[in-house]
Amino acid sequence: MGQRIVVRASTVIGDVAIFDTDRTISGQDGESYTSLGAAQDGISFSARLAERLFESDDAVTSVFVQSNAVTVRRAGGWSSTDEVGSVIEGFFEYYPG
Repeated sequence: MGQRIVVRASTVIGDVAIFDTDRTISGQDGESYTSLGAAQDGISFSARLAERLFESDDAVTSVFVQSNAVTVRRAGGWSSTDEVGSVIEGFFEYYPG
C-alpha cells in the first residue's frame, strides 16, 4: 500500500547528499532537523522521514526536506548513498513488498 518514491538523482558534495525525488514530500518552506529527538517531536511527513533517516544511519547529522528534495548531512562523508536512498524510496510504502 502506498506508492514508492523514485530517487531520480543524488548529488554528493563533501558530507552532504542531495536526493531529487519524483514526489513532493513537504511544502516549499522546507523543514530542517538536526537530531532524532527533534524529528520525533515533529508531526509532518518531513519529520517522519527525518526520523527514519536518523534511525537508519548513526552518522546522519541533519536532514532538510523541501518539496521533492531531501538533503542529508552525514559525518565522515559518503561511500554510498544507497541505504539512505532506499529509506527515502520506501517512505510512503505502508506494507513494503
